[in-house]
Amino acid sequence: MGLLNQFGDHHELLRQAGHPLQPLTGTSLARGVFAPLGGVVEVGAVNATGTYVLADVSVGEFLARRHADVARLMDGVRQACGFDDAVMRTADEFGWFRDYKVEAAHLLLWSAGVTGVPDSIEGLDESPVIRRMCRMAADLQLTEFLHAVITAAVAAMTDPRRGAAAIVDVLTTACDLADATGGVVPAQVYRTWRVAHLPGVLRPQSDAPEYGKAGFRAYDAELERLLLGD
Repeated sequence: MGLLNQFGDHHELLRQAGHPLQPLTGTSLARGVFAPLGGVVEVGAVNATGTYVLADVSVGEFLARRHADVARLMDGVRQACGFDDAVMRTADEFGWFRDYKVEAAHLLLWSAGVTGVPDSIEGLDESPVIRRMCRMAADLQLTEFLHAVITAAVAAMTDPRRGAAAIVDVLTTACDLADATGGVVPAQVYRTWRVAHLPGVLRPQSDAPEYGKAGFRAYDAELERLLLGD
């Protein structure tokens, strides 16, 4: 029996993993995956301009140019997380994977407001501010994306060796989408995830079920082996 059929324990596992308390299905897990991925795509479209001028950004053109990479990433998510066709269509609900106008306010949200809001809101549109928000947003949203993919893989009971290999491929593609210059790399994202999210799941006083902790530990070990070496 998969974790998705063990609602009570799975509910607690995802609560401990930092997800909101709500009925958890493949669709809700997919939303957790595709939301930060939308941030990754938007940041990538901005970074791809090289100017950090929002008027130069076209998400549609970026997605068209990187279509093969996005398709490969989505296929990897399907493999790792065990999502079926209906669940994968959840990605279309957000509107992040089609053309739209990028605004500084989006980047402020994706970057969790770390840069702060200038006295004059127009200051958010300045290229140095846009660039800094993109850097922070890439770090944050890639880490959230990795956490969501691992959580869904644990929930689907995907074999850690097979799942971790798919996740490394997915994460490598996502990092390249966010910044094709190599400014952010999978090993860096993994190590950030390990300190930002894993302790909350594995801490001794955590109420997470033991099978959930075991799943996260197994994925951590496999990802460390693949990304950092034995």
